[in-house]
Amino acid sequence: MLKQLLLVAITASFIAVGCGESSTGSGKPKLVYIAKNTGNPYFDPLIQGFKDAAAEQGCEVVTVAPATADATSQLPLIEDQIQQGVGAIALSPNSTEALNRVLDEAMAKGIAVITVDSDLTNNEKSRTVAVKTADPQSVGEGQIELLGSLIGYSGKFAILSATTDAPNQNEWIGIMKKTLETNPKYKNMQLVETAYGNDEPQKSLTEAEALLTKYPDLKGIVAPTTVGVAAAAQAVETAKKADTVFVTGLGTPNQMRRFIQNGTVKAFALWSPYDEGYLAGQVAAQLAKKSLTIKSGTKIQAGKLGEREVREKSVIITGPPTVFTKENIDQFHF
Repeated sequence: MLKQLLLVAITASFIAVGCGESSTGSGKPKLVYIAKNTGNPYFDPLIQGFKDAAAEQGCEVVTVAPATADATSQLPLIEDQIQQGVGAIALSPNSTEALNRVLDEAMAKGIAVITVDSDLTNNEKSRTVAVKTADPQSVGEGQIELLGSLIGYSGKFAILSATTDAPNQNEWIGIMKKTLETNPKYKNMQLVETAYGNDEPQKSLTEAEALLTKYPDLKGIVAPTTVGVAAAAQAVETAKKADTVFVTGLGTPNQMRRFIQNGTVKAFALWSPYDEGYLAGQVAAQLAKKSLTIKSGTKIQAGKLGEREVREKSVIITGPPTVFTKENIDQFHF
């Protein structure tokens, strides 16, 4: 186990205040949040929200992340937290299947498992509850509509995603493709390729540049990942193609502000990662304290977010996305 952990780059931070019962040595339950990978700015506000909610609930928090978003990179981190006897494991899984065995082990030991942002699609039995961003259907359809409005609902476009195993991106992309096939509004839009940048800035940039070279008549790139959309914007900016290739996707205002202000990007979308992390922290803390039972229709008091309801398949939705443009981007700072 130690050798495995030495191969994984992790970041860790701690908040220590009391919180109910626990099997840990301090007598206080511990919450852990495991992000997809280090170096992804999307997770910074999410982690802060998780910490703030846990602090309000009086819990101890650890946050860790692997160096890469590979399907199995989170395994040693999960195994380590199980051995430490945490009260709840919240994570943004890098795979819908590769982590299930160890997550089943955690649940068998009474540890609550909360998926955050991405979910174990078709393997929901391996987690207690999922805290999702917006409704996946609205995200996928919204991405196609946003891109369509930019390219006049006509022309070739490409998708720049994260990894081939990324659960949330794959779900959204599936909805995007179905929307293209079934809605006549988009009949003149042609998806030419789905590229994968592995949520790594340099690889995402390389993939975006390759798309511009391979398809000289490309009209748009949609990237449902914060790393990918920034990389696509950088590629288009460098190639001086902002007037002919329209970039949109899911990004944070702070990383996309320059591209919006200089006209490289006209619009993109995202929900609040902070709120998502905060909601996950509230749910994780209440599960760790055994004060919450998850079932469809359950009302959850989520601190300053107010009330949320558990949906089918034990899913809790954070809230709808916001579309950011030059007119409103300076109102947001995350």
